[in-house]
Amino acid sequence: MGAAGGHAGSNVGGQTMTDGDSEALYQLMVELFSATNREQALAELSRRRDQNPDLGVALWNAYGVMTILYQEIIAIYPLLNPPALTMPVSNRVCNSLALLQLVATHEQTRMQLLKANVPQLLYPFLSTTSKAKQYDNLRLTSLGVIGALVKYDSHEVISFFVATEFLPLCLKIMDIGSELCKVVATFIFQKIILDDGGFHYVTSHPKRLHTVLVILNNVVNQMVAMPSGRLLKSVTKCLIRLADNQKAKEEMREGMSEHLRDSTFAHVLAEDVSYRRLIYQLLVKLA
Repeated sequence: MGAAGGHAGSNVGGQTMTDGDSEALYQLMVELFSATNREQALAELSRRRDQNPDLGVALWNAYGVMTILYQEIIAIYPLLNPPALTMPVSNRVCNSLALLQLVATHEQTRMQLLKANVPQLLYPFLSTTSKAKQYDNLRLTSLGVIGALVKYDSHEVISFFVATEFLPLCLKIMDIGSELCKVVATFIFQKIILDDGGFHYVTSHPKRLHTVLVILNNVVNQMVAMPSGRLLKSVTKCLIRLADNQKAKEEMREGMSEHLRDSTFAHVLAEDVSYRRLIYQLLVKLA
């Protein structure tokens, strides 16, 4: 069961792992093969996912377990359109996605997951538009899997998401998603454009670049009523990076949201030194 199956007293994330804990996780993986016990096993494995740093590797290597997770994901496709997803069903598939995120996070399995094209299984979830909580949770947990893949700044990972037309889904969620979904989607977009290949993809096509800048403006304008410091910082980082492109810089000089220049977010500026630095950096870059 990986590195966690050691002697009693091994420490993981501030918690002590014992042989009994490892055995319990192994038993839960076995119970995934029982139609009767699967839902409870998924919930319990998800709840315990921080106990064992190698659980993602164990899930990937255990015979049949990944197939079960894929089946859980695919099984709810018919409930997406027309919307017929219930909260219990959404919670069940979100537990499967949380386990998938463990595989996406671990250095030994991250690229294998990508090469198997597994992230594309999540695209139908990201395409949903219902604002009901069960759909929002589905989008947020799916974004969590993708966020786990992109945060390590791998060109191969970014190239995968550019090539598989993930960007339009990401931009749509940035535009119309809930605050948490916007935060994660904007973080992912920021990671994509920090990569030279992702940056070229966005900035080399005038219409695509214009769409991106319009959506970033929309995100800023939507925060006037309910500001989010995390989201403001992410959007500002995206604009700073895009300003490395001359066409983007010219368009931003003309059309960037005035709310980033005036006192709309003065209270965020006052409370957050790092955000003040980012805004200063952006305005200097556009000067």
